[in-house]
Amino acid sequence: MSAPVLAEELRFTVWTGGEAHLRMLNEIAESFKVTHPDVTVRFETIPAADYTQKLTFQLAGGNPPDLGWMMEDAAPTFAAAGVLMDLGPTLREAEGYDFADYSQPALGLWTDGEAVYGVPFSTSPFMIFYNKTLFDEAGLEDPLQLAASGKWNMDTFQEVARTIKEKTGKWGFEFKDGQGYESRIMHALMPPIRAYGGDVWANGECGFDKPEAVQAVQQLHDMVFKDKSIVPPGEQGDYFSGSSAMTMNQISRASKMPEAGFEWGIAPLPSGPAGESPVIGQAAIVVFERGEQKELAAEFVAHMTNKENVAKMAQFFPPARKSVLESEAFTSANAIIPPEQMAHVSDAIEKGKVLPSHEKSPQILAAMAPRVDALWKADADVKQALDGVCAAIEPLL
Repeated sequence: MSAPVLAEELRFTVWTGGEAHLRMLNEIAESFKVTHPDVTVRFETIPAADYTQKLTFQLAGGNPPDLGWMMEDAAPTFAAAGVLMDLGPTLREAEGYDFADYSQPALGLWTDGEAVYGVPFSTSPFMIFYNKTLFDEAGLEDPLQLAASGKWNMDTFQEVARTIKEKTGKWGFEFKDGQGYESRIMHALMPPIRAYGGDVWANGECGFDKPEAVQAVQQLHDMVFKDKSIVPPGEQGDYFSGSSAMTMNQISRASKMPEAGFEWGIAPLPSGPAGESPVIGQAAIVVFERGEQKELAAEFVAHMTNKENVAKMAQFFPPARKSVLESEAFTSANAIIPPEQMAHVSDAIEKGKVLPSHEKSPQILAAMAPRVDALWKADADVKQALDGVCAAIEPLL
């Protein structure tokens, strides 16, 4: 009599708790049973704001998950620390996988020569989500209409946000997930800085103190403290419940919109003096080197990121597979975002640049935090505050 096969469980950390996302992930895990009938996958949600820190604690404490999501800013740090498994051999040998179908630029952060330390599942540009009901109430063209007529730029963005506040009493804009002063500070600052032609750091040099960045951040500061159109520090706006006319987010968050109770849409980020400058947030699936079942976990990554499952995930997470991204199926993938709006997502992926990352990202962000706090005061000297940011982070670059 043969011994029974032992059931195995893979622990997979994610930062979503969204019902629609988890349902889809569990469906993909269930389909893995066709080839691995005794394997289950348990998705463990860690909130995004705490994700990297808690993951670090799990790894340091000898309790690594088998695999997990990883944000672009953490990728160089984790890869340099040697905690990520090289998935290259597994992916290249997986039947029908077609590794060459992945966009080379999209893989840039996650590969080193032949080594593959993560597979991007979300190459997702930041878009403007807007409350059309509030725009109509204020008698304004909405961002999609403004973009179509070539008038959607940083100056117009400031004007419509101010008008919304004056005419409706609601906030004109809130930062991503309301966390632009804390865990999402780079998401708050990068789009306007790039629109003005600047950068935060590049080639070992700090860019926060350059004229383009100062001009961009000064405009945000004016919107917060002079126009009072951006939700200020210490106050909570909530775009998804209708208290702000605009926010910046990614299409995965559209899963929250069916219960929003107002008419809405998505539009590109406003352009600036440097033209259109889409900003992309990226996340990949990684396997942890210290996990007890890393070979099995790597096989699950190959399953989860094959063409069929990438097409399934594309409704929430813009893909890095060229065959899926270039298909009509992608622009029609999201049941709640019209194809003509999804076309702006495809366009931003094609033209955009991923958020900046660095091997010392955790230390850089920690060094920045108190200097950035000084920026968000009504009487702050923006140039002086940004000089302080550079003084704090330059030794780390």
